[in-house]
Amino acid sequence: MRRFGISTLFFLLCFVSAGWRQAQAQAQGQTQTKPSIITFDAPGAGTAPNQNQGTFPAQISNSGLIVGNYVDGNGVNHGFVRDPNGRITTFDVPGSGRDVGEGTIPNGITDTGIVVGGLFDESHVFHGFFGLPGGRFTTFDARGAGTDPHQGTNALAINWEGSISGDYVDANGVPHGYVRFRDGKITSFDPPESVFTAADTLGINAVGAITGPYLDANGLPHGFVRVPNGRITSFDAPGAGTDPDQGQGTVPSMINDLGMIPGAYQDANNLIHAFVRFANGTITTFDVPGAGTDQFQGTLANAANVEGFIAGEFFDANYVSHGFVRTPGGKNFLFDAPGEGVQGTSPLSINCWGVVTGSFVDANGVSHGFLRLP
Repeated sequence: MRRFGISTLFFLLCFVSAGWRQAQAQAQGQTQTKPSIITFDAPGAGTAPNQNQGTFPAQISNSGLIVGNYVDGNGVNHGFVRDPNGRITTFDVPGSGRDVGEGTIPNGITDTGIVVGGLFDESHVFHGFFGLPGGRFTTFDARGAGTDPHQGTNALAINWEGSISGDYVDANGVPHGYVRFRDGKITSFDPPESVFTAADTLGINAVGAITGPYLDANGLPHGFVRVPNGRITSFDAPGAGTDPDQGQGTVPSMINDLGMIPGAYQDANNLIHAFVRFANGTITTFDVPGAGTDQFQGTLANAANVEGFIAGEFFDANYVSHGFVRTPGGKNFLFDAPGEGVQGTSPLSINCWGVVTGSFVDANGVSHGFLRLP
């Protein structure tokens, strides 16, 4: 009897369900139309111009749940979850501070609604958390995490099994990566030659593989992959520059359940390009049509689903960001959030249905969430 892995089963579930939905639509006489974009705001989100207030989605699950944070009129962070019907639940994890910049900042969510993130307490120290909004939250700290302001533990991603990846900052101000297993055991790690595991984009997939960037002794960012047995492989996108003072180098964004890692790199001319690293180690680079060709312009791949669709953003010749979805065959669909005077559109996550979420900045400099339906 042939046995399928979890990732294969999940891929088949998405593929078959998507086909069923398309057949149902055809049976009802519906036709395919251009993608629609829904905008939304969390209740209580601030609206002060150019004050970093508003709504900031972080991830969409395959069940259609969107998690993120919003910043209120006082500059305090709060968590939210938006369900597929558009209902938004807001929450604060106990212990979260209530001063400017403090509060609850969710980063990831499972299909069943378990949220992970970091809370910034009244002492300006971070702590990791996970739990269900409206239910019980568990907070935790990695061993060695510092307790001074801007130190502590942050939880960045969670997989179906309940393993959490994240980073912590020690008493010397140095970040390290960690994985927290379902039984509560925490294992810390640093890639070889790393002096700074810059794990703000750490991701974990269904089998427990983790990716993220790290900085070497010269401050240059490189990508890494850590497999469940603890082996760490570092990598660089071909063409990545080597001048850390210019922000050059390789920065992965996440890892999907098939081992695909999207990300971006900055070359020696300070142009930004997208890349995808596949599970076998091969790396493909690309640029979206319309991306600018001046310094610090270009294309960023922010997320990839199990079917190989990539979501990201590109900066044009005027340094304005626009969204894109790229098919496995290399066709690009470009889009912007609706509204007059939108200053930028930033897709951050795509699920197995091809639904994309992210944020956009309006004409007043206020951030809002969006949902792009394929």
